[in-house]
Amino acid sequence: QSPSWKHPFGTDMNGRDVFARVLYGARISMSVGFISSGLAGIVGVLVGALAGFFGGKIDSALMRLVDLILSIPSFFLLLMVIAMLEPNIYNVMIVIALTSWPGLARMVRAEVLSVRERDYIQAAVALGIGRWRIIWRHIIPNVMAPVFVAVTLGVASAILTESGLSFLGLGVQPPTPSWGNILAQGRSVMQFAWWMTVFPGLAIFITVLCYNLVGEGLRDALDPRLRR
Repeated sequence: QSPSWKHPFGTDMNGRDVFARVLYGARISMSVGFISSGLAGIVGVLVGALAGFFGGKIDSALMRLVDLILSIPSFFLLLMVIAMLEPNIYNVMIVIALTSWPGLARMVRAEVLSVRERDYIQAAVALGIGRWRIIWRHIIPNVMAPVFVAVTLGVASAILTESGLSFLGLGVQPPTPSWGNILAQGRSVMQFAWWMTVFPGLAIFITVLCYNLVGEGLRDALDPRLRR
């Protein structure tokens, strides 16, 4: 049924309200975005902080691991790992997180290399404060501003990735609705049921655009070099 007052986004081939499915799919897609981006942020901060603060062999080993993961196209790596696992929402979250943290780790490492040379860090070392306490109390809090920006932008990227995987049948599986599998279901009836692809597509577009704008706003607010 086409869009009407009773069904603003129309219904699908099984008579289900597309508006309700898009709203429920928002919960699924955004949960994947938040959780996977959050996990990637935690791993990236830990790896980057350890590599940047300790340096030497630890830095070399961790950065070679980062380089190895970054050398593989992320979407193909996602497809390969998902193909070996059962495609469900939890595996999608984990796989997106595992392929998203290396870039964040490299950024955090660069920030830590700068912060660890500052006077208050050198004073803490001279006073005999433990390395782990310095990392947790002085290093990580001072490198979190760009991390917040990266994690916010990562939510948008994770939503796009989840939608792509679900569209290909490798992400969230029906009957659980996500924006990606709603698009996939509407693909075969696109010629005479345009609403089944247009409205989920608009939901993805608007949500990703909003998160990108929030990320850019945070970058402008938190980076003093960009303030006028």
